[in-house]
Amino acid sequence: MSLSDDGGYGGDSHRGPETGQTRTRLPDSDGDGYGTARRSRTGLSSRNLITIVGVIVLLLAAIAFANRGGSGNSESPSDDSAKDAGAARPTAPTGTKPVTGKNDGIAKGFPKTQQGAESAAANYAVALGSADMFNKDKRHKVITTIMAPSNAAAFQNKLDQAYSPSFFKNVGLKADGTTPPGLTFVSRTIPVGTKATASSGDKATVEVWCTGLLGMAGSGSTKPVTTSWFTITMQLAWTNGDWKVLTHSQEDGPAPVSGDVPASGAKEIAGAVQGYGGFTYAR
Repeated sequence: MSLSDDGGYGGDSHRGPETGQTRTRLPDSDGDGYGTARRSRTGLSSRNLITIVGVIVLLLAAIAFANRGGSGNSESPSDDSAKDAGAARPTAPTGTKPVTGKNDGIAKGFPKTQQGAESAAANYAVALGSADMFNKDKRHKVITTIMAPSNAAAFQNKLDQAYSPSFFKNVGLKADGTTPPGLTFVSRTIPVGTKATASSGDKATVEVWCTGLLGMAGSGSTKPVTTSWFTITMQLAWTNGDWKVLTHSQEDGPAPVSGDVPASGAKEIAGAVQGYGGFTYAR
């Protein structure tokens, strides 16, 4: 039976003569294709008002639920829940506080979860691809910050050999790694996504898909800034209350097809690099 503000059977004008006969009455209709429209009302009935309010409440609840990523709370997810979420959306935001501070400009204090390992790997990829790596003292600080102590010395020696005068020349720097006057050296790594391929206890293996910028911006540069695509794989270990790198490797791709955006001039590129800072990568 339909409920309305008049009991569902209409007003007194619907009553017939008092003949003593019994009349069968249909519920009131607001006027559809199958009957005569009822008399007009001023304003909405309580039934319609309740229906509209109910729809609005459900809509707001659905939006709030979607914005929370479908989780019932904002607490740090367990390893199992992170793995389940990671299967479909490995870098989806979770709302968990990512880090507790920085060390020499590099994020630190990642949680001991799969998500924490992925965030650590993304930030360490940024550090290893920065212009600081072309300065020996700064490079050593980066390695000390992100590497596990047991592996830091060997990795540092390997990189010191790789960052040679011939390598500096290839990217447009001077033999000592400094930038020629009037030019801006660009070296940035930008993570696009992360994927934990293994995660258990104190160990994790994370792949970081990245795009990068490398070259010299400025008038007269013979080494213009170019983009590249590559994937970095890191093995991480939980060391002294944080994730640290055990091993690091890199391979080309996956690389998308280049778009049709015209290349910017050297001055515009230099201005962008100097004017736009980087991010702390976390979920």
